[in-house]
Amino acid sequence: MINYCIKHIPGYTEKIGDLVSMLEHTRAVTLSDLQGLTKEDLDYLPDESSNTIGSLLMHIASIEFVHQIISVEDRDINEVERKEWGTALELGNLAREKFHGHSLDYYFNRLASIRDNTLSLLKTQDDQWLTETKNWENGLPYNHYWMWFHVIEDEINHRGQIRMIKRLLKNRKVK
Repeated sequence: MINYCIKHIPGYTEKIGDLVSMLEHTRAVTLSDLQGLTKEDLDYLPDESSNTIGSLLMHIASIEFVHQIISVEDRDINEVERKEWGTALELGNLAREKFHGHSLDYYFNRLASIRDNTLSLLKTQDDQWLTETKNWENGLPYNHYWMWFHVIEDEINHRGQIRMIKRLLKNRKVK
């Protein structure tokens, strides 16, 4: 059952616990929206320039992975990581080809694996780390709190796309 309360999660500092609550709520709603989808549903392409639900799910996982690296290891992804996650990050034709024919469990497992790592990494940080200001290469400031907020907003954005694709699927099946 989805919990509609943002509250501190024990085992984390105060602000990080609240952030974890938001991350977990966002994921619970996303997973709930996916229930019952078939491989064909996950691979459905509304038009040639769209993304499939499967590729969007891998993109959600890739964004979270990259933010783990940037925020905790204070670096960008390396070539090995880019080879594994670059297609999911960029989406498009390659993602539509690479993320095809997988079951819902495949995507759930990938999302869960990345999230488990996120939760472990966040347990090692404190609220001071969360609000520590850094600068991008172009000089613009950011903090880790914003980075993890971006993980949430990116998932919510793509969940909206997934809901639109599901409506198109439903309309297609009705006809």
